[in-house]
Amino acid sequence: MTLYDKLIGYQDLHYRDFQANLVPNIPKDTMIGVRTPDMRRIAKELSGTDEAAAFLQSLPHAYFEENLVHFFLLAQIKDFEACVAAVETFLPYIDCWPVCDQASPKVFKKNHAALLPYIKKWIASGHVYTARFGIRMLMNEFLGEDFRSEYLELVASKKEDDYYLKMMVAWYFATALAKQYDASIVYIERHRLETWTHNKAIQKASESYRVTDEHKAYLRTLRATR
Repeated sequence: MTLYDKLIGYQDLHYRDFQANLVPNIPKDTMIGVRTPDMRRIAKELSGTDEAAAFLQSLPHAYFEENLVHFFLLAQIKDFEACVAAVETFLPYIDCWPVCDQASPKVFKKNHAALLPYIKKWIASGHVYTARFGIRMLMNEFLGEDFRSEYLELVASKKEDDYYLKMMVAWYFATALAKQYDASIVYIERHRLETWTHNKAIQKASESYRVTDEHKAYLRTLRATR
């Protein structure tokens, strides 16, 4: 049984229609309609098998769900060098935000020093979803104990017109305002972000339970009107 056959076994056409509305930039006929827990279950069953190894080499994939399963498999690779190599091979094939945002390799958390140069390279990429993935990894892995204020500049300097990349920059700064307020508020006060992204970051921070009411009130005074 192929991976496609396994995915078809979980197909829900109503869910496919729902997903297609959330991801309008890829063709609906490339979606099967499989829920995330079912795809994770398939990936867990395949992990470590010869079938999984062959699948990871068979790029590009035809279906949205195949790309998601691909990333779920990558996230389970325990060797850092093998994982990051597989991620770099796959990143150019990512064509939508759900694939970009679903998986976070577990091995990254234990290898921050080795990971950081890759993150910087990914953020600098001209490929939207490679850059988005890099920013998301910086957000996930480097807003805690390993945070450095210069990391904010890496994201603030990423100025692109693409909606999905601007949204990721806003998401990053909203999260930074929750976790590293003193360093990140300077970027909002100085209007270092493009106007739409600036206001979206404030909106998302204002909706976050992790940002204090006092900080939310101040952030709302910083909304840009131009």
